[in-house]
Amino acid sequence: MTGKDSLPRHDPARLGMLAPETGDAVWADVLSAVDRTWVELVDYQERLERQNHELEGLRSFLGSILASVSDALIVASRAGAVLETSASVDALTGRPSGGWTGAALVQMFEPAAGPRIEQAMAEATAGRAPVTLEAALNGRDGPAPLELSISPRRDERGRIVGFVLTGRPLGELRQAYSQLAASHAALIAAQAQLVRNEKLASLGRLLAGVAHELNNPISFVYANAHALERYAGKFETYFAAVQQGASRDALISLRDDLKLDRAVTNLRTAIEGARDGAERVRDIVEDLRRLSAEGSGEMVDFDLVEVAHVAADWVSRGTKTLADIRFAGVPALIVRGRPGHIQQVVMNLVQNALDALEDMGGARVVIEAGQNGGRGELRVSDNGPGVPEAVAATIFDPFFTTKAVGKGTGLGLSISHKIVEEHGGRLRLLPSGDLGGACFGFDLALGASADVLGEGA
Repeated sequence: MTGKDSLPRHDPARLGMLAPETGDAVWADVLSAVDRTWVELVDYQERLERQNHELEGLRSFLGSILASVSDALIVASRAGAVLETSASVDALTGRPSGGWTGAALVQMFEPAAGPRIEQAMAEATAGRAPVTLEAALNGRDGPAPLELSISPRRDERGRIVGFVLTGRPLGELRQAYSQLAASHAALIAAQAQLVRNEKLASLGRLLAGVAHELNNPISFVYANAHALERYAGKFETYFAAVQQGASRDALISLRDDLKLDRAVTNLRTAIEGARDGAERVRDIVEDLRRLSAEGSGEMVDFDLVEVAHVAADWVSRGTKTLADIRFAGVPALIVRGRPGHIQQVVMNLVQNALDALEDMGGARVVIEAGQNGGRGELRVSDNGPGVPEAVAATIFDPFFTTKAVGKGTGLGLSISHKIVEEHGGRLRLLPSGDLGGACFGFDLALGASADVLGEGA
């Protein structure tokens, strides 16, 4: 179309030929549309400014992280191009900030590490999980070995769009491992020393009991030896007179003077006493041998009641506390373990009970053996003051003790607890029994013939 009809609809000339009222309405619509457009443009501009401000804040936040992180941090695209690096990476490689942007990731590392990094990225993509390897950066002063972790980076839909590489210099890690190993070795040495001190304390108490027990029979043998020496002198005098041909009357008189008739009677008594003393020493040495036997090595079946008897006897020999120690329950109970270790546990429990009963009249200790839940159990109870609730929860902690300073290391129950745990059992503080004092018990696996010897538990 040409002429008037070809004018656009919004042409002012055409609008001027419309009726006045029609032209005013159109102008009002146009102005309203312009106003709406202007408002929308202003609102859009404000949104853009807010988003730009948020973007700048996020960029500043990420930049501060990249500048502050001490570990090496590299962000790469899925194709293996470097997108971002931390300041620590720039310091290691000697490049300025942003100097690696756009470069191939493998160029940052020594040539030998390139195939391994590409393989690790493939594994991280396939497994969608981090992959760890060792690789050396092309450092400013030479290769900079890192323990490198390559993790896949995902978008909002969970698709892998790149990788994040984090690495810590292996020199720092090796130094940290070395310090950790040294600290661990020092801790083991300290624990061994503490255990040794506790064993020495137990050995001191044991030796006191041994010395006391051996003193009596040895003194008896010693006294009888002197008596035998006197009797031997009398008989030598009498037999010398016989050999010299002394008369009958002289021999009778000499026999009366030497009191040989009484010496013969006393000689037999002295011999029997010396033999009894020697047998007592033999029994003590045998008990001591049994006490120290099988302290380590393989698990064996043994009679828990017999071991408890030996342990309790030795503790009672080395203490000044006068207490009635009794056994209850089954007369024999076969369990499996290391008898020497279990003797140490029983000795500690009995010693603690006697320490709690010190200076008490009517002191009593009951050691009871039996079966409970298909396991052998031993309980040591006393009529002492018991264990207060406030300390019950910490009674097995190392160094915890309620004894006076210098009378306990606080390691006996802790070591005993560990020994029983190593045997597959548990040492527990039980509720007070009939005696009303403390009650400790532990359980062990039953031995092969436990059902026979432990019958009636």
